[in-house]
Amino acid sequence: MRLLLLALALSCASAPPSRMASKSNRYDDLVALFADWRTFQKPRLVDGVPDYGAAAMRAQRQGLEEYRHSLAAIDPSGWPVPQQVDYHLLRAEMNGLDFDHRVLQPWANNPAFYVTVVADESDQPAREGPFAFGTVGLWEWPFPLSASKADELARRLAPVPGLLRQARENLTGNGRDLWKFGIRALEQQRELLLDLRGKAQPHPGLAASAARAAGATDELIAWLTSQAPSKTGPSGVGIENYDWYLANVQLLPYTWAEEMTLMQRELARAKSALALEEHRNRRLPVQAPVASAEEHQRRFAAGVSEYMDFLARNDVVTLRPWMDAALRARTGQYTDRRPLEFFTEVDYRDPALMRTHGYHWFDLARMREEPHPSPLRRGALLYNIFDTRTEGLATAMEELMMNAGLCDSRPRSRELVYILLAQRAARAIGDLRMHANQASLEEAARFASAQTPRG
Repeated sequence: MRLLLLALALSCASAPPSRMASKSNRYDDLVALFADWRTFQKPRLVDGVPDYGAAAMRAQRQGLEEYRHSLAAIDPSGWPVPQQVDYHLLRAEMNGLDFDHRVLQPWANNPAFYVTVVADESDQPAREGPFAFGTVGLWEWPFPLSASKADELARRLAPVPGLLRQARENLTGNGRDLWKFGIRALEQQRELLLDLRGKAQPHPGLAASAARAAGATDELIAWLTSQAPSKTGPSGVGIENYDWYLANVQLLPYTWAEEMTLMQRELARAKSALALEEHRNRRLPVQAPVASAEEHQRRFAAGVSEYMDFLARNDVVTLRPWMDAALRARTGQYTDRRPLEFFTEVDYRDPALMRTHGYHWFDLARMREEPHPSPLRRGALLYNIFDTRTEGLATAMEELMMNAGLCDSRPRSRELVYILLAQRAARAIGDLRMHANQASLEEAARFASAQTPRG
């Protein structure tokens, strides 16, 4: 009898919410639905391994409809605007899972979906892109590790072999670019794991766990490589699906065609503005990049101080005590490898300028230091819904702060801002063409490179 009651209780706890809910106009019901939804959205674990098999994904898609019905049963029209925003954010998250099932199906189409070991922290509220549950961010494990930390990391790596074995059953897509660049992403994971295995020698359990994960990654790479010649299809979602995603997941008032027009205009504006700046500054010396570790440390520390002072003097944002530390922790280390990565080329010429883009780190610190009062917005939104706000503002801050006077003492830094703008616009045009299946990833990359000033 006790087992029967337990089974009944468990079945009620996991029942789709619309079977237990009627019409409601209570905000508390939205909060409760949100908590239930976030549990449902995660894949079920089988022996610690997230299940993305066909049967599990069919069940999740069927369950999603019950959650959408439950949300539709809630009427937010009489709520304050911030609570109505919460309602539409939950709607957008549910649309994101729907888009995953109807269109992306990353567990079946994208080998990079199964990359769960990464080296660096994202500057976004969450890791961008569709990825399997259980990301292990190695930046959270600074060496040397204590025995307990090493054991914990070994446990976090334990599901990797099972997940990668499952990938060979799940991956059935035909997207050439997704397959090709997914292999590259897994090769990067393999290198990280091999490096970790070497560093973990004082902890045999961790070294063994890293070795097993590296071996499983290598096996998946070999399988993907053997399958790659047969993958000949497009990888983009198509314009119609892209428009639906913009409107229903990102909640943006633009279409693919409108975004293309905006980006083409921005590319032309950036190039013309750059030409004028170069002409105006033609008698000024060129900017020399940072050339040593000592210079890097000195100039980047000074860059943070200059930028924070600029924000304070010009009353740009409300400063908080934690903002300065958030920027100083993200100035990076000097590298003498050449050629430099694109953004590093800019950063090494004017360290104060790229601190503007560091608004990302303000955002992340604010999430820790001043949590949002709404439980729906206290953490990262799912399906990259945060991206338009976080990346959009961080990128805009570069030109906004230039126009506010940040570059007045270094006129050639205005040129850097327009080079950044041109690169972003060219990259976006390539992205849009890829999703319209008008260009391959390699073609889009060549276009972006060719359209970015100064190579």
